[in-house]
Amino acid sequence: MYAKSAFFLFFFVLMTNILSAQPSIFNQTDRLKHYSNFPSRLVPVRDLDVYLPPGYFENPKKDYSVLIMHDGQNLFSTTTAFGGKEWKVDETMDQLINHGEIEPCIVVGVWNTGNKRFSEYLPQKPMQALPDSVKKKLLSRSTEPLNADHYLQFLVDELLPFIEKTYRVKSGKKHHLIGGSSMGGLISMYAICEYPKVFGGAACFSTHWPVFYTNDFPAFPNALIDYFATHLPDPKDHKIYFDYGTATLDALYKPHQTKMDAKMAEHAYTPDVNWMTQEYPGAEHSEVSWSARFDVPMKFLLGKAKK
Repeated sequence: MYAKSAFFLFFFVLMTNILSAQPSIFNQTDRLKHYSNFPSRLVPVRDLDVYLPPGYFENPKKDYSVLIMHDGQNLFSTTTAFGGKEWKVDETMDQLINHGEIEPCIVVGVWNTGNKRFSEYLPQKPMQALPDSVKKKLLSRSTEPLNADHYLQFLVDELLPFIEKTYRVKSGKKHHLIGGSSMGGLISMYAICEYPKVFGGAACFSTHWPVFYTNDFPAFPNALIDYFATHLPDPKDHKIYFDYGTATLDALYKPHQTKMDAKMAEHAYTPDVNWMTQEYPGAEHSEVSWSARFDVPMKFLLGKAKK
């Protein structure tokens, strides 16, 4: 009885800390906010950045869709971005919104945790189903146990309620999107398959199908594709975007993406309606490349309906 009471006390204190978290301004605009050491009972603490669209403060009765993105430190600032190259998400969103090309949207950048990134972003269930002899190969990439299921639970049960309480967010999966690049593309696809009632759209940039840095281990991409194919959400009310380049690491992706595309078609997904796959000849596996085409999935997932 004491242990049970202690757990509920801990959980109450944790959620109180989450829901009362206060931001520090990330830069000079009050539409981009930074949260340090966001608490969780499921995963290590991490930083968050929250982008608010133009007009957010001027229209206090308006609610917004929300896009959760992984590798949040790379999205908004060259100071924190990998290699000093950011996605320029805030600039692109401002431009698209101000030109009336998409519905205004809140973007939540969830920072990764360095050496735990691989274990949090690699879809857990398809990897755990592999034979032990194959799973051992994963240890050469990370000594951390796979933790993607807890990471997704953190997003759904802790982060999203905080965002909904703190900001004006529309309810329903149609207005909850998720996205990321490379391993972030894998975990975004996993999220919409595992939580189809929460997320209505996913943007998967340069999805890292091989898991490793070569195509020498086909068991990994095959397991991922097979799992996603058997857990795809209903195409009637979900939209999924994929892309890949043809240079550097992205040069590995086309054969795997072609297999995934075939599965999408088999499950009644229709190109340019509820599913899009784009190839970008010459594009590299980099923040610069993802920044250059960030507008494409935003128009696909958030584009205003034509009258």
